Amino acid sequence: MEFRGALAAILSSALGGTAIGATRYLAATLDPITIGAIRFGGGFLVLVPIVLARGEHWPKREDWLPVAGLGFLFFGIFPLLFNAALIYTTAARGALALSSLPMLTIVIGAVLRVERPTIQKTIGVSVAMFGVAVALGAGYAAAPVGAWRGDLLMMAAACCMALYSVLSRPLIARNGPLPFAAFGMGVGALFLGVLSINGSTGSALRALNAIQWVSAGYLAVVCGALIFFLWAFALRYTTATVVTVSVAVNPITAAIFGVILLGERAGPSLVLGLIAVLLGIYITQANQSRISADHAQ
Repeated sequence: MEFRGALAAILSSALGGTAIGATRYLAATLDPITIGAIRFGGGFLVLVPIVLARGEHWPKREDWLPVAGLGFLFFGIFPLLFNAALIYTTAARGALALSSLPMLTIVIGAVLRVERPTIQKTIGVSVAMFGVAVALGAGYAAAPVGAWRGDLLMMAAACCMALYSVLSRPLIARNGPLPFAAFGMGVGALFLGVLSINGSTGSALRALNAIQWVSAGYLAVVCGALIFFLWAFALRYTTATVVTVSVAVNPITAAIFGVILLGERAGPSLVLGLIAVLLGIYITQANQSRISADHAQ
């Protein structure tokens, strides 16, 4: 089951890179709040009929408050920071800043005594963070003006994601990944939907062209419903650190998406940073595989 969880996390993170590109494409017309409302409101509408069709139960009444709180954090605050970050920085840089997630997860897990940090796990995540620093620091003159603001906003978003990943696992175990993801997404979508209502929202939506509407649909179905179901599924079957370190896959798909569809440049520093990130994820996962094998004996 742990292997299935790791695969789900990798697929979720890989698709997450395309979410960054699609969000950046819509940011030229829509504000961050509206983009988040479309992504998670649409994702909620996709997940609800699936939950009902499968006959699954919504979260237990005693879990409503914590599930709603985590949903507000992850599907409400996180997308505000995430989308605002992409106003200032590129898709690839944003994804690399988000790669601070594994280190934040280790720190938060240790502070809350949910996961015990190990030397090899810390080394692996540190190598990945070195890759982030190389990719963000080198060649800074080629970055958009004010890109550092987007980098910091994305790291703040990573803090929200780390808290969600560390705290949600027992709730997912009790309620199931699909109802957990749908319930939390509904809370976040409601929050963003209320914030997005203003006089210019309707005109901005009407101004979207056909390709932008396709991007919006992709954000809702794939980057809203599918990605976060996979993330919750992964957290049910493996640890938060293993799940979050998979976010290293995110910059690869983000860079490919950005170069092909957004005309962004991928210089030597970005390539070197991605190599270091991949090495870091290998070290961390090798450590977890060894621990799992020791427990099985």
